[in-house]
Amino acid sequence: MKCFALALAAVLLGGVAGCERQMRGMYQQPRYDPGEGSSLFPDGKAARPPAPGSVPAAAGQLAATSSGRRGREVPAQWQAADAAGSPAPITRALLLHGRERYEIFCMPCHSPVGDGDGPVVRRGFPRPPTYHQQRLREAPDRHFFDVMTHGHGIMYSYADRITPEDRWAIVAYIRALQLSQHVQLSALPPALRESLPASPAVPASGSAGAAR
Repeated sequence: MKCFALALAAVLLGGVAGCERQMRGMYQQPRYDPGEGSSLFPDGKAARPPAPGSVPAAAGQLAATSSGRRGREVPAQWQAADAAGSPAPITRALLLHGRERYEIFCMPCHSPVGDGDGPVVRRGFPRPPTYHQQRLREAPDRHFFDVMTHGHGIMYSYADRITPEDRWAIVAYIRALQLSQHVQLSALPPALRESLPASPAVPASGSAGAAR
């Protein structure tokens, strides 16, 4: 009986080893590196050109990297329409729509007020720049539109998720966020100015408070 058990264990171990070899054969198959030649094709190249009618899944110089742009290439007529497009007149309805789109697509990283401290950033994702820095306050509207269209840095393109009209609405709302954090007190309506708390007194330059 003991010999039978030993023989059975040996058979099982052999089967496990055979499974492991089969698995390794699946994920360690022979491959061709980029630029490597091959005698299987008349042109002697292992890399094959796309089949006629195929649709590319990535675009840009970094398309072959893990941080490359994803999504389908935008057709030429869409690119032309985007380039010629212009924002719609600013209305309350446009700002409300831009706020809705912003909260869906942008707020997780850029935060509700646009300072870059969104909920995913608080969980370890790289922090995007604040919209309230001088560089972005002075950037043209087209800059924000193009970043949403083509991506920038670790932010991928949203061209296949957000229509051009919605992108312009988001740009309008970003401008509203910037204005909310940098508006001049004199530009506010009198009733709103009176409802604000008084600013704390600033100590004189020669006072003890200033010295501290």
